[in-house]
Amino acid sequence: MRLTILFCLALVGGVLTAQRQTPFSAEQLAKLAASEDTLGVLGYTFVNDTLAEERFVACRAFIPRLVEALKTPHSFRYPFSQIQSVSIQYPADSSFRIFTWQLMVDPGEYRYYGAIQRNTAELQLFPLRDRSFEFAGDLEQAEITPDGWYGNLVYKVHQFNTAAGPRYLLFGFDGFDGIERRKLVDVLYFDTEGQPRLGAPVFTSSDPLVATKNRLVLEYSADISVTSNYDAVQEMILFDHLITVAHPTTGEPIRVPDGSYEGYRLENGRWVHVEKVFDQISDEPPIPDPKFDNPATRRPVYSRGGR
Repeated sequence: MRLTILFCLALVGGVLTAQRQTPFSAEQLAKLAASEDTLGVLGYTFVNDTLAEERFVACRAFIPRLVEALKTPHSFRYPFSQIQSVSIQYPADSSFRIFTWQLMVDPGEYRYYGAIQRNTAELQLFPLRDRSFEFAGDLEQAEITPDGWYGNLVYKVHQFNTAAGPRYLLFGFDGFDGIERRKLVDVLYFDTEGQPRLGAPVFTSSDPLVATKNRLVLEYSADISVTSNYDAVQEMILFDHLITVAHPTTGEPIRVPDGSYEGYRLENGRWVHVEKVFDQISDEPPIPDPKFDNPATRRPVYSRGGR
């Protein structure tokens, strides 16, 4: 009997502790949960509906509803884990989170949407406006603001430190034009006024005419999948080495993996290019983790980052 009473007291104490730890009232939690349900339905629609008009309508409705939910004080601590159509990624220091999602306009044509939320009690939200369709210039050298974002679906954030403060690698996927796809490794940082900036000269270049790059861009055939991620075991950015070959049907040049890997290793705040990571070369190009690129549906599938 005494053990039963002690167990009940411990259980009640645990519940009370959890209630004290949550920043939300019961009313706020109910409102956030209802918003999450609606956002989940809208997100499913703008990814899966076969009618372009319905996808657009759902996407347009999704944005103000998400903003309204995020206006709840301390909303950063609400995970929105039921919204499966939106990638929500966090860095190791949990100083912000980034929402991104993909809208198929037509087969082979995509638009991207996103926002950066700072970890503050009151909402600090920076919309990301996709301008990739009008982008001109060298993408690997560009410095970009959120208003001129090169849209992509961010599936991983990796934090690293520099003399100027923390920087964050954003690993992203771009459906591009349906014939070719892109994976990007961008660099996010916050300036002295707390504004987000994209692109920083932290990648050493293998090109002797170019000292550094502001971001990495891998362009490859839509018929295959390519690995691009931070490898914690190797402690480096790791990706497939791409070569140009003739398409077996059209004869057009395409970029595909050759079974070897290259990467970048962090040294004194900069990522130094490593031309060949492993000595062995596979007989067949490796099949990457399918959670980053789903070739069957041609739609990305992603996991949530740790908070």
